[in-house]
Parts: sequence; structure tokens; C-alpha cells
Amino acid sequence: MNLREAQSELRQLLSRVEPSQLPKLLDWMRTSDELDEMLVDNNQVILRCIADDIRDSLPTDAMLACEANALHKMKQRARPTVHVDAFLYDDEHVDSLCEAGRMSRCYCLKCGSCSTAPLDFVSHSFSMCELLFLFQNVLPDLRGRTLVDVGSRLGAVLYGGYVYSSASRLVGVEISEEFVQLQNKIVLKYGMDARVQVIHADVCTQEALLRNADVVVMNNVFEYFMEPGEQVRTWRFIMQAFRKRGSLLVTVPGLHEALQPLQEPLPAGWVEELPLDYHVYVGKDADPEDLRQIHLYRVL
Repeated sequence: MNLREAQSELRQLLSRVEPSQLPKLLDWMRTSDELDEMLVDNNQVILRCIADDIRDSLPTDAMLACEANALHKMKQRARPTVHVDAFLYDDEHVDSLCEAGRMSRCYCLKCGSCSTAPLDFVSHSFSMCELLFLFQNVLPDLRGRTLVDVGSRLGAVLYGGYVYSSASRLVGVEISEEFVQLQNKIVLKYGMDARVQVIHADVCTQEALLRNADVVVMNNVFEYFMEPGEQVRTWRFIMQAFRKRGSLLVTVPGLHEALQPLQEPLPAGWVEELPLDYHVYVGKDADPEDLRQIHLYRVL
């Protein structure tokens, strides 16, 4: 049954509901966890198991000592900001940590006061809902194609690509040896090594990889981890190397938002942005504003 057929069936079903009961049914459809369970399949179970394994290997903030520069930049933000990895911690996990006193959603505006404000959360990984959106609604069929994740960190895009797509090759490029080791451990444990590869390198040494890539994914990859001059150098390299016509680029945030603070222009004729449908349901934990941060471009 396709979407149009399902919509027709649903309208017929709703037309038979007693008018007084229809608002209750519609509210149940919007809010019930029972319907969310229909979206849970073996792929989500695998990703949740991977997240459980990774949580056991990292501190609560999922940051390592090698990311001292990123931690420093978060402390310099105008509002107090903490890192909460969206792949590892959904809202239910965050609530549990807050109840246990291991995390907080708010900070005190005046020490000893009841006056508080919400903390800003930042994540360097896609959530599981965002991975579902990425591979089932943003990207086309990847059969026979190569996807490169720049700054793969925990490997969430690689694992999501393995379970949700038919990409023949999923390559993570990660500069931190500790994160490379962590990803390789997961890849081997879950038998993904036939299609997944993690390269320990600066992306600027991977010109051949980018020239042959069909899809490149970049999620919050430079802002917190590089000084502005280094960001400009890396962006220029990517914009020069990733030139395969028709290949796709996924960025968070969009290119203009990423490049504007660096005063780096977007090369004319390099890419065009493709429209995305953000009005799709990918789970109750999905944040529409987070989905709108995902942008898709095609190389011209």
C-alpha cells in the first residue's frame, strides 16, 4: 500500500468514527506512544544497542580530553552551553540523568536564587530521528555509491548509513585517534567492516577520496574544533576537491550560515541547494527545528 492508498483508507476509517469520539481519536494518534512503536524496527534496535555500547565507553558529556578546544569554545558562548550527544541521549535519557543529578537543563541566573534559565545544548552527532530523516527522506537510493562523513567522531552517520541505506561504501574521516579506535571497535563488533571504513586523517589529506565521493556529510564539523583560519583553509580544500558533478553534500548548518562568520564566500557555480520536505514524521523525539538545520546541495 502506497501513501495515497493509505491516506484514502484512513479517511474512510475516520468517516466511520462517531463524531463525538473523533477528536479523542485524533488526539490519541498525535500523542500515543503506541503508534511510535510501529516505527521501531530491527535497524533502530541495532542503533540503540550501539549507543548503549558507546555510552559505556565515554563520560556523560561524550567529550574527550583531545577536544579541549571545543570545550573552551563552548565556555566562551554568550549563554551557558553543554554538549549532549544526540545519538547517545534522547529526551528520555536526559530526563533520567537530570533526575539522578548527573545533568541539568537549567542554570541559575543568580547564585542561590530560584531564578533559572534553560541551558543551551549542542550536539556533534545526529540523533536517531535525524539519521532516519537523513537516509529515508533527504538522500536518494545510495546503492553502489560512496558516502564520506567528514569528522565522523562517534560514527553515527556510518552506522545509520549501514542500516538504513544500500551504500556500497561508507567512509568516516576522523582526526582523533581515540574516536577512530572507538568507531573501529563498533564496526567490528556489529560486522559492518565489509562496507564501513574509518580513516584516521585530516580531511585535507584526502583529496582522492573527496573527488570520488558521491555523498559528503558534514555535521557541525569545524566550528567548535578549529580556529577560524584553519576552518577557512579546510573549507577551501573541500570546495576545490569535492567537484564530482551530481554528487550530494549534506551540511549542518547550511553553507551560508557556516561560511558567513568566516567571511568566506560560497564559490559561484559550485553547488545548488535542493528543497527538502521537513514535514515528515520520524518519531516523537524529533525536533522540527533540528531537522531544518539539515541542508542538501548538489554539485553542479
